[in-house]
Amino acid sequence: MTTDKYDTFLRQRRLLLAGMAGALILPRVANAFDVPAEPRLISRDYAKVRNRFRTRLLQKGPAPDKYEPLDAPSGADKIFYRSGYGGELELVAWVSKYKRERKPQPAVLFLHGGNAMGVGHWNLMGPYVDAGCIVMMPSLRGENGQMGNFSGFYDEVDDVLAAAERLAHLPGVDSSRLFIAGHSIGGTLAMLAAMSSHKFRAAAPISGNPDAFRFFNRYPQDIRFDDQNKHEFEVRSALCYAQSFKCPVRVVHGTDEAHFNDRAGLLASRARSAGVRIETDTVTGNHTSALPDEIKQSIRFFHGVTA
Repeated sequence: MTTDKYDTFLRQRRLLLAGMAGALILPRVANAFDVPAEPRLISRDYAKVRNRFRTRLLQKGPAPDKYEPLDAPSGADKIFYRSGYGGELELVAWVSKYKRERKPQPAVLFLHGGNAMGVGHWNLMGPYVDAGCIVMMPSLRGENGQMGNFSGFYDEVDDVLAAAERLAHLPGVDSSRLFIAGHSIGGTLAMLAAMSSHKFRAAAPISGNPDAFRFFNRYPQDIRFDDQNKHEFEVRSALCYAQSFKCPVRVVHGTDEAHFNDRAGLLASRARSAGVRIETDTVTGNHTSALPDEIKQSIRFFHGVTA
């Protein structure tokens, strides 16, 4: 899938979902929640919060996006990993084909954009492979016809952490050089995962939204949780737990995505106040056209962290 086709796909997806939202009878009123000018900063460690908080889903079902079969694309193998509170979910991931070297190789867990995984996402992974990394792209609960309920940025974090554990234990992977990156929805999940675990050497979220209040105000059709509970939004907002990052972070978005500017700046200032190493930057382009250069910059960032 080319960048232009992927961009078109995303626009069509949102138009389709907007139409579907009007046809669904949900146990809530869309946009009934308040969007704070500045979500509160919560000093509690996000990982500890996750250990206790369980999201309340008012609507249970699959992720909203149309999808394609999860057959392994060229250059990848299809593997499985387990997630869920009791490991009840068996989910698919793609891993780049590689030969086990004498010296363990660094690895990148890349989280795809949207709420379904496709070959177009995988085709962007070439630069990581060329840089000598083993790449794993996991599908998440409820995506592509798989088990589990879509929750929108919460239970999916458990899947990300489970996938990271699977990747770290693959033969030939250097678990001390395990990186996480992601684009769009995957960028948001990369932030939340980097606050939830010490597994990652560095994180590179790309065009992720650190403010769930804003995201779901724009896309209320993606809400499955109790939107009358403010904390449901907060546990999905990296902005609220910016001091919980557990590794160096590089947050980047396209120059045409000016709506991210203030939130990225606030995220960085909050994180730095707690001593987190965090960088922010923009790359020329929009949500998708900037992605190839953003991926190249993430590679340089990862190399710099381990230098």
